[in-house]
This record gives sequence, C-alpha cells and structure tokens, in this order.
Amino acid sequence: MNQKAEVFPRILAFMFDVLIAWLPFFIPVIGGVFGSLYLLFKDALMYQITRKDEWKNRSIGKKVMNLEIESLDDKVIDLTISAKRNLPLTIGNFIAIVPVIGWVIGPTVALVLAVIELIIFLTNEDNRRLGDIWANTRVVKAASLD
Repeated sequence: MNQKAEVFPRILAFMFDVLIAWLPFFIPVIGGVFGSLYLLFKDALMYQITRKDEWKNRSIGKKVMNLEIESLDDKVIDLTISAKRNLPLTIGNFIAIVPVIGWVIGPTVALVLAVIELIIFLTNEDNRRLGDIWANTRVVKAASLD
C-alpha cells in the first residue's frame, strides 16, 4: 500500500476541484448540474475521457497535488466508485439546483454533511472520510510524479 496523503495537500486538491466545478455555475440551471456532476465523478472522469494511465484514480486537483485514490479492494476507480465516495460532498449541490426550496435545503444538507465528513476525516487514523469509508477507498501519495 502507498503512503497516506497528508491533510493539507488533500484540502488543496479539493479546493482546486471545487474551483473547476464552480466555473459552469455561472450558466443558469445547467451550469449547476454540470458542476455538481463534475464533483460527483471527478475521481474517474479524466481517465474515462482520456484513457491515459496518468489520470487513473485521480481528479484534476489530485493530479496537481500528486495524490490518487486507492481502492482497498484493488479496483480501478470507476464512475460508480467515484460517485459513491463523493456523494456526501455533492448531494447538497444537487438539492440546491431545485429553485427556491432547494436553495434553502441544499446548503443546509451540504453544511451538515461537510461537518460530518470533516469530523470523520480528522478523527480517522487513515484520514478517510465518510465517502472513503463507504466506497472502501483512501487517498494516498501518487507513486510517481507525472
């Protein structure tokens, strides 16, 4: 197994991915859908598009920070595993797409789940968050710089 990723690079990778996801949010309705879908599938999306090994098991943010997802079941991170591990971080976004009521409920759900994720992340020995536990994954330092 590879060495677990440090907290700060993981946070930076996530922030980078969030910035990418926010770009289409300026397009009414459909932008929110695209941004949310990126956050949901980010860990497998680039590999699915390019089929290049340098993108296997990583989002754009993780590639920049030289991190990758490691399946504890020795699986390649596909769209299903990516969705499973990122659902707790994106469900609030999807709810917020619904006009008016979603604008109140979505951020509330997102905040509650973010706090739960953060508590689990900071207290877990391997820095695994709820999504990692659910998908049976962890974030590790990439084996080599790309």
